[in-house]
Amino acid sequence: MRTVSGLDVHKDSIFMCILDEQGKKTEEKFGVTTREIKRMGFVMQSLYVSDVCMESTSVYWMPIWRLLEHDFHLHLVNPLFLKQLPGRKSDVRDAEWIATVLLKDLVKDSFVPDGNIQHLRQYGRRINELNRDIVRCEQRVDTILQRCNIRLSNHVSRTKNKSYRKLVDALIKGETSADALIKLIHGRTVNRCGKSLVHDSLEGCVAQSDRDLLKQYTQMTDMYETQKQQCTEAMVEMCQELYKDAFLFLLSIPGVKRLSAAIIISEIGDNMELFATAAALVSWAGLRPRNDESAGKIKSRQITYGNKYLRKALMECAWGAARTKDSVFYCRFWHLKGMKKHHNAVIVAIARQMLTIVWTLLSRKEYFDISYHIN
Repeated sequence: MRTVSGLDVHKDSIFMCILDEQGKKTEEKFGVTTREIKRMGFVMQSLYVSDVCMESTSVYWMPIWRLLEHDFHLHLVNPLFLKQLPGRKSDVRDAEWIATVLLKDLVKDSFVPDGNIQHLRQYGRRINELNRDIVRCEQRVDTILQRCNIRLSNHVSRTKNKSYRKLVDALIKGETSADALIKLIHGRTVNRCGKSLVHDSLEGCVAQSDRDLLKQYTQMTDMYETQKQQCTEAMVEMCQELYKDAFLFLLSIPGVKRLSAAIIISEIGDNMELFATAAALVSWAGLRPRNDESAGKIKSRQITYGNKYLRKALMECAWGAARTKDSVFYCRFWHLKGMKKHHNAVIVAIARQMLTIVWTLLSRKEYFDISYHIN
């Protein structure tokens, strides 16, 4: 006789409901401490529970998974797929509903990687956070310079370059002369915009408070860059040690570098048996165009929702691959551009093709065939 359990997980409580095939029901509320979760596990073991199902509620499900994964067959389900009709809703009823759909095999498990992949994923997502923090600091530095009426950002394509950083460091040290500051600007920028225009854009009014804030933001940026480098090195080291073959397979694809390969492994792992087909993996990543049609009219062809971290890494790889001359991706980019496709749609198409190739290489355990490169 099969016995299952449904867990309704919250930040400070867990509601458990155990059901068997004869309809016998056991309900109990537990806390979220390690001792309480282990006690819940003992209760489920004493009632011969084999399968446990829970919703992927924020990060609250993760410690439960770590503590129970060796004792039960766990199922993690998207809350959208377990949503009930509005009515008499309570936490106890939610747990009972989760157990009911599990007992009737109506749930579709979400992909949960093994422990090593989860540790690797933490580094990758930390890098994503650091990139946002770095951009935020750079924007605040430019805001301070604009407030001081120093308009160099009007004449450069991006503020993350050596000339811009030299200018900021000079201002922090107290240099305010436009004649001295213009010597720090790259000659190409000066020649393109004109020396007089760049000179005028460097004449500002910088106070001591501005210098102090610029110093703080540059220190924060340097700290974030250091942490990003540490996370990158840790990811690459783990991939070379634990997933060496898969890491080398991915590096053979044009446009995929060490960090991108490590992030791809951290999101999908190296076992493609978890994804039945390449199309299933592409759909999971959210790179397939949605079907939104009514009365014969196509309302949308935007890509679907999916793993945003994997999708972002693949987009970056697609931009690099599209610029790799004599590669299949370079040729496809210009072929689609010749068909008057928008460049964003072209990059999505290349990213989708690259993910299909990733699934194929990891499934067959082989390198990217260089014969596909066009000479």
